Amino acid sequence: MTQAVHYRLEGRKRGLSIRSWLMMGGILFVTAILTRLLPFSEFFRNVNTLIHEMAHAVVTLLLSGDVMYIYLFSDQSGVTLSSYSGKGTAVFIALAGYVGSSLFTVLLFYLYARRREGLGLVIVTILAAIGLALFVRNGYGMAWCAGFGVLTGFIYAFAPPWLKTGYYTLIAFIFLVESVISSFVILSLSFVKPEAAGDAAILGQMTVMPAFAWSLLFVVFALWCAKVSTGLLFRRGFGKD
Repeated sequence: MTQAVHYRLEGRKRGLSIRSWLMMGGILFVTAILTRLLPFSEFFRNVNTLIHEMAHAVVTLLLSGDVMYIYLFSDQSGVTLSSYSGKGTAVFIALAGYVGSSLFTVLLFYLYARRREGLGLVIVTILAAIGLALFVRNGYGMAWCAGFGVLTGFIYAFAPPWLKTGYYTLIAFIFLVESVISSFVILSLSFVKPEAAGDAAILGQMTVMPAFAWSLLFVVFALWCAKVSTGLLFRRGFGKD
């Protein structure tokens, strides 16, 4: 009898796990479509690029390297130029971008679950300001950081609660979608044009693992973070104050 109950519980857990993955996939699919239909969606999607490049910069500084500049572009691409010593240092710096943006997605949904959207908006505003002041040095990137930082700060300070929550969830869902899509883009590039696979290509050159293996790890980590994020979303309840 005990064994039968154990099997039943295990089957129920597997069913819940499969359901949570399917739910996450459905949310990603719908959100990917909706965020691309929104006016000025390209502008907002650059926030994921900023965090990606800032993660490279922060790890560079933590490992005693120097950050020369960050460039952000209107097609949601970016580049960070840094100087450092040692192959091991380079590996950690290259890993930081996709890992950092995926973890930031979890942070945003964690704050949403704790009803701390205001804190999340403050964090995003401060990061945009730091990027503008210290790292971003091309014209478009500087204008974007200034515009996004001012808009986000204004909404935090003056917007009614419903607009503040709506704006915050927009940013959180953009992170959710872009962190996953960008990792899949790198995975596809690693097969058809490995040298163009960004961070995965760099890691492939510095380690025994090829670029597609690193890209696959980025995809797996992004999907896991997306699953955690959607779990946090439903812990609070989507659309609830």
